[in-house]
Amino acid sequence: MLLLGIDLGTSSIKVSVVDATTNTRIVSASFPESEAPILSDKAGWAEQDPLTWWADTKEAIKKAHQSGLYNPKDIGAIGIAYQMHGLVVVDKMQKPLRNAIIWCDSRAVELGNNAYSELKKQNFLSAHLNSPGNFTASKLAWVKQHEPDLYAQIDKFMLPGDYLSMCFTGEINSNISSISEGILWNFEKNKLSDLLLNHYGIDANLAPDLLPVFSTYGKIRPTVAVELGLSTDVVVTFKAGDQPNNALSLNVFEPGEVAATAGTSGVIYAVTDKLVYDQESRVNTFAHVNYQDSKPNLGVLLCINGTGIQNSWLKKVTGAGYDYPQINEQAAQIPIGSEGVQVLPFGNGAERMLLNKTVQAHIENMDFLRHSAAHLWRAAQEGIAFAFRYGLDIMRENGIQPEIVRAGHANLFLSPVFQQSFAAATGVSVELYENDGSVGAALGAGLGIGIYRDRKEAFSGLKKRATIEPAQVELYNDLYAQWKKSLEYKLSN
Repeated sequence: MLLLGIDLGTSSIKVSVVDATTNTRIVSASFPESEAPILSDKAGWAEQDPLTWWADTKEAIKKAHQSGLYNPKDIGAIGIAYQMHGLVVVDKMQKPLRNAIIWCDSRAVELGNNAYSELKKQNFLSAHLNSPGNFTASKLAWVKQHEPDLYAQIDKFMLPGDYLSMCFTGEINSNISSISEGILWNFEKNKLSDLLLNHYGIDANLAPDLLPVFSTYGKIRPTVAVELGLSTDVVVTFKAGDQPNNALSLNVFEPGEVAATAGTSGVIYAVTDKLVYDQESRVNTFAHVNYQDSKPNLGVLLCINGTGIQNSWLKKVTGAGYDYPQINEQAAQIPIGSEGVQVLPFGNGAERMLLNKTVQAHIENMDFLRHSAAHLWRAAQEGIAFAFRYGLDIMRENGIQPEIVRAGHANLFLSPVFQQSFAAATGVSVELYENDGSVGAALGAGLGIGIYRDRKEAFSGLKKRATIEPAQVELYNDLYAQWKKSLEYKLSN
């Protein structure tokens, strides 16, 4: 059997086809070729068109088929990973009523903060492990408040991966891991949160049905099967947010294991079996993919909005004619510390670890006579590593003490400068693996359909590429102290 994994990212849709017998990737493809736009009609807004996600998904699958390396009819199951915390709303005909409000959108911050102020007396934090923030439930409350006519037409709300699954199957459903992203799961009562829904005046019937993470979410619609050259017996058997899925792809399932990623956003994701929550909700806790009532494995998530998107912005503005490997190579020629240049990478909306403040990105200490674009490129990667250190220190305050972090050899972790800066700034060893979200989603589909006996068999093909040990930690600690001082100044002004 072949397995199809789909990673619905912010920049593009990536798909991979995996041979379930050997656990190896046959081919990967992505679409569009250039980075997908984020629509921002107002400051702090971030939207994408769900119809474009579906169109791009089909194009990516067709592109994979064009490789001729497999028979599409041999695909038996589909797994879906997706950008977390987004909101998609559809009518009774399953038509999107508006653009999706995506993860980095900040419009609902005030709504979420006000809700938390009123609900914290009712032990909201200990039950939900997070404040409502600008997560999915608060985004839906914003639609209810500001677009009441549209809200009245809503049949169901869902997460981005639920929408993509609906496009394949015609079925609308979700799972505990996904719904917990929206701060819609009460961990103390193990049920959908009537407390938050009632506070916002949202009818619980608008929520999707909940199934286990590894489950049959529906059989592919015949028309979709014909269009994509697939068997009509194909089923969707796995859905998870991109960070729980990234952890899965790195075989991070058990308490004490930690995963990281540095794509458009940057994340450290640590598995625990304790109901951990930060008093200020600077880091967030969600149900992991193997969460069960009897074994409540949770993922504690640090998210930094401005990581890969900053690297991409700098490339567009200052790196004309260069590709990322060339930028990384030139950045490596600059001494550690970028000869005084500092970058604060917070130009992509409100940052949860900064108490939902919008600090914006800042470049400091540029000397036009001494510094080049390469100084800026290195300083940006160092600044991102320091942002990870800042967030990891918050996780440490909450009992998360990683010694090793696993990451896919992808995105910013392709850069030796970033690899070294991350390990040295955090003081944690980094294991790099040849895997990515779309392959992880495919393996998740295999677990969902029962083709594997257990996780050990599913991840037998996971290969470690390298281990990056912390080096020159004292120097990086000094640089971090200077960087943190700049950040704290911005936070106080």
